[in-house]
Amino acid sequence: MSNKDNNTYVWRERKRTIFGLPLSFTVYKLDDEKLYIETGFLSKKEEEVRLYRIMDLTLNIPLSQRIFGLGTIHCCTADKSTPEFDIKKIKNAREVKNMLSDMVEKQREAKRVSSREFMSEDFDHDEF
Repeated sequence: MSNKDNNTYVWRERKRTIFGLPLSFTVYKLDDEKLYIETGFLSKKEEEVRLYRIMDLTLNIPLSQRIFGLGTIHCCTADKSTPEFDIKKIKNAREVKNMLSDMVEKQREAKRVSSREFMSEDFDHDEF
């Protein structure tokens, strides 16, 4: 991932802080198949979530963010290590959410994944 050229990302944004300025050490990156969340300054952590594993997206725009043109996208996934996460305080949050939603659907179609595959293993199809 670190060898990846910035031009290969569909979207890249830094979490914004006071007055909507990008002064944090959290960077979000999106390519055709994965969403990356890089945090930290001295000690770095990078999470990646495959797009087809994202189940639900919710846009939150509290007044404190709306004033600066920001929003937060809450994501629920079928990923065991990252079942829920937020893409916090980003510009153009509605457009990013819509783009991400479309990309999730394309990845699900490409991988032939349906929401049925994410249901609990305890679910018994023979009961009906």
